[in-house]
Amino acid sequence: MSALPIDEAGAGVLVPHWLGAPQRLELAAAVRAALGSTAVHPVAVIHLEDVLTELHVAAARDAVWPASAARVRLATGWDADVLPVRLSMAEVTAVLSLCVLSDALRARLAGDGR
Repeated sequence: MSALPIDEAGAGVLVPHWLGAPQRLELAAAVRAALGSTAVHPVAVIHLEDVLTELHVAAARDAVWPASAARVRLATGWDADVLPVRLSMAEVTAVLSLCVLSDALRARLAGDGR
């Protein structure tokens, strides 16, 4: 096991962003649009592709283990379509800097939402 450099502490930590189905669809569309641009840096492309992967994984995780998210939804009163989308700081940064998002989704991903 090795220590992370101080400036990268927590960079690999995946943080759940609880998004409803419309927000997940918006995020996927925005990421796909950014990936269609030739101006996106190759490293950012990797992060954006990881976001798309996590959107699929979040849905699969809920299909296989529905009780975990259901308990959170029950406790919070959130709608039945809200799922945790686990993203790293690098992935969130790539999305926020490269994608056109609604103010509500941008706030949610930046940590200003729910």
